[in-house]
Amino acid sequence: MKSAVLKFGGEVVADPCALAEVLADVARLVDAGWRFVICHGGGPQATALGQALGLEVAKVAGQRVTDAATLEVVSQAIAGQASTTVVAAALEAGVRAVGVSAGVVQATRRRPVEVEGRTVDYGFVGDITAIDTELLRGLWALGRTPVVNPVAVWRGEATGPARGRLNVNGDTVAAAIAVELGVDHLFAMTAVGGVLRDRHDPSTRIAVLDEPNAREAIAAGVIAGGMIPKVEEALVALSRGVGAVHILGAKAGLLLAEAELPGRVGTALRAE
Repeated sequence: MKSAVLKFGGEVVADPCALAEVLADVARLVDAGWRFVICHGGGPQATALGQALGLEVAKVAGQRVTDAATLEVVSQAIAGQASTTVVAAALEAGVRAVGVSAGVVQATRRRPVEVEGRTVDYGFVGDITAIDTELLRGLWALGRTPVVNPVAVWRGEATGPARGRLNVNGDTVAAAIAVELGVDHLFAMTAVGGVLRDRHDPSTRIAVLDEPNAREAIAAGVIAGGMIPKVEEALVALSRGVGAVHILGAKAGLLLAEAELPGRVGTALRAE
């Protein structure tokens, strides 16, 4: 029986057609004996709700700065709207999904860090300290597919503006769950759909990368921008026991094709 973590962002959640197509693929793989944990983001949903409430989005190095008001928005938009949307769509696709929220992911508040020569306090942003794998494995044993969002529990503040919650990057949550469960595959869906030698030309997709080639591509500037942290996180996951990490698009059939033959439609990263 193969096991996998699937991560997609709020863009997929906001697109009913794309979400249905992805979850239909999950349903087929589950019927074939796979076990999945689905991790989702909700950046667009949080941004839209924040703007409706008159809040400005502040990001540093691609990470959302999360003050108390923003944390409320993130909790409502991601742990609420996005999570229930994914679970409902999964059930419609035939996946016996159940949404699990704060408590699965535990974190501590990130300390201020130096970014581009200045000290940045990200606010109520968390770094993961633990994953409740017992719960996730228990849901698998019951034939359920957990749907996890990136709002974490913080035991450092049971009261106050955060009330025990922290905002964690969704890609980081997916990678941490994949490592702690020791899954065979981590599938990360992106708009690009893979690592490209020329980011403007989809035909330059790199099918398979091992760590030395990935490091070389980063040094040469082939892997650049937002793809660097995704690849770096993939390499860490591989070094800690995940079988393979796949970067692929969110269209009908892509997950099935990549699961059947790594590198067929995306980029498969392997330890060797």
